[in-house]
Amino acid sequence: MQLLKNLNGKQKALVLLVLALILIAIWLFIGDGKKNNPAKSAQNAPVPEVITAGSLRYETGAPQLALIKSQDIPLSSIPMADELSARISYDDDVTARLTPSFSGRILEIKAAPGDIVKTGQVLAVIDSPDFGLAQADVTKARADEKRKQLALKRAKDLVPGEAISNRDYESIQADYAQAQAETARAEQRLKNLNPHDLKIIGQKVIMASPMNGVVTERNASAAQEVSPGMTSPLFVVTDPKRLWLYIDLPETYLGQIKIGSDVSVTSDAYPEQIFKAKVTQLGQVINPNTRRATVLARIDNQEGKLLPEMFVRAAVLQNSGQGVRVPNESLIIRGIYTYVFVENKPGEFSLRQVKLLKRGIDFSYVGEGLKGDERVVTKGALLLDAELISRAGEK
Repeated sequence: MQLLKNLNGKQKALVLLVLALILIAIWLFIGDGKKNNPAKSAQNAPVPEVITAGSLRYETGAPQLALIKSQDIPLSSIPMADELSARISYDDDVTARLTPSFSGRILEIKAAPGDIVKTGQVLAVIDSPDFGLAQADVTKARADEKRKQLALKRAKDLVPGEAISNRDYESIQADYAQAQAETARAEQRLKNLNPHDLKIIGQKVIMASPMNGVVTERNASAAQEVSPGMTSPLFVVTDPKRLWLYIDLPETYLGQIKIGSDVSVTSDAYPEQIFKAKVTQLGQVINPNTRRATVLARIDNQEGKLLPEMFVRAAVLQNSGQGVRVPNESLIIRGIYTYVFVENKPGEFSLRQVKLLKRGIDFSYVGEGLKGDERVVTKGALLLDAELISRAGEK
């Protein structure tokens, strides 16, 4: 106020105009915020109709329905323990990792990740002087062996007439044996450079797929230098429909699992889908730090949704007993009783008492009260329960 007294008339008018504009802007902001305030919208939302005790029905388009999610849940086998950490990996029985056993430079790249390839299909062409030298060594060694073989044959014909001494004959024999050894060494070196029987044209090596499958990894580019010491394969070809699952199983459960046991698998990428796997190997060593053994299972990935190196959750299933697997978010606890909401038809929900067969960290298995393939509320159960209690209080 003291500041306004020190201003002249025009300055006072300007200051008051600015203050008025600020107040109008604040008022408009607050008013707009109230229109978009979810709490206000919820208060003004249509009140659900109570059909019977424990049942609610919302009008079509009611905003509360956006907060409620339900899904059909079938019966499934009950696991013997809570879900365990697991990791997906390539099935090594149907995977080829192509790593060079020679030095060279990539001339051409013929495949990319995601390509479907067949046995013998060219993946890359590599120029390798190593092969040129190795082939030259083989040619030279074979020629020397042939020459010394002929010398031995001539010497052998001269022995009966004593035209050659035994000492000279033995020396020729030794030279031929040495030539044979040199040829074998050269051929073995060439074979070691090409353990996968790659096609060789001069010093060009044709790297081809050894199997039918999909190229899932490519660590190669044109003009790249390659060598036997590379840590990553140039190409990985595999069958993505067959994957392995590594499960860290606590030692206390080892007596309850066997080869052939069924495993259910869930992932964050597909939280509503359960994948099936079957145990194929049991770990023979316990990790002293974690007190767990590694169990190997083969997972069905016909849809191609799961990828190698994914972290998933696995549950080893019991041989008997089934229940409806619901998220713990679906459960309503009232005293010693447990309830879930079932969607009878769109917008109509009823509270149903159930009996738990197994309570887990994130999911539980329901026995009595649900029969499977019913539409269970998986999100928003507490909202429905609050609505029921509120409506009951009004009466």
